[in-house]
Amino acid sequence: MDASSLPSTKGKSYGNRKKIIMRYLNLAYVLPALLLFILFSLLPIIRTVQYSFTNFNGVNPNYDVVGFKNYAAALTDTRWWEAVGNGVIFALLSLVFMNTIALLLSVAANSNIRGGKFYRVVFYIPPILSGIVVGYIWKWIYEPKGLLNGVLRDIGLDHFTHVWLGSIDTALYAVAVSSMWQGVGGSFILFLAGLQGIPKDLYEAASIDGASRSQQLRYITIPSLRKVYTLVNILTILGALGIFNHVYAMTMGGPGYATEVPALRIYREAFTNSDFGMANAFSLIFGIMLFILSLIQLKLSQKKD
Repeated sequence: MDASSLPSTKGKSYGNRKKIIMRYLNLAYVLPALLLFILFSLLPIIRTVQYSFTNFNGVNPNYDVVGFKNYAAALTDTRWWEAVGNGVIFALLSLVFMNTIALLLSVAANSNIRGGKFYRVVFYIPPILSGIVVGYIWKWIYEPKGLLNGVLRDIGLDHFTHVWLGSIDTALYAVAVSSMWQGVGGSFILFLAGLQGIPKDLYEAASIDGASRSQQLRYITIPSLRKVYTLVNILTILGALGIFNHVYAMTMGGPGYATEVPALRIYREAFTNSDFGMANAFSLIFGIMLFILSLIQLKLSQKKD
């Protein structure tokens, strides 16, 4: 048989080499991100798991493996569960009040009100401030001789003045207000982005049919924002349960442990009690709780869809 009559393999081999080169090039594109993920996310998680089974104090490189002792102590620690309860209260208050206010503000800003663009900028300023700075601002507002009590005295409501951060009855809610004040802008932006994706035709058709503003909000706006609402809720729950800066700046967990939250409890266990093993056990338990909550939220939203 003549060699010229055989099928040419030159084109196929060139195509295979090109596929292999492209495969390595694609790997090269993701390699920096992969290395950063391994260095700053995966390795710390592995070390956290490792230290959670030890009595490591954060300084002495010689430590003992204690098995599940830290986890048993963490799960039976009433102070830890009180801190989790405070975090849950922050989350519930944020879900109900902060997100409702953010939704109403975004609906107002999305309508043709005068100065709508100005309000969008104003509402987004608090989220870009440092949590510590916001905490100290609100601490000054709540001082016995601070802005809030001063305003109450000026308008003749002296009997409502209070030691807001020094009272067990009000400290937790006072910190929650400062947290929601800062967080409302983030939810506002997400809701506003979702609103701008709703076709205007729906509102025009509803107006022709005689639907009021509240009916349009109930039957068009809220159902159309379901996926956005799921995202906002997940971010709100994670943010509220992980709150640290405001509490640290305003009360340091006091009075007593009335405003202590999981992140502050972990911080104190590590840097005040020098028990990194226990702190890592708290961290893992808390991380698993947040992961489960996020999964539940996603499953519930998928069921509704």
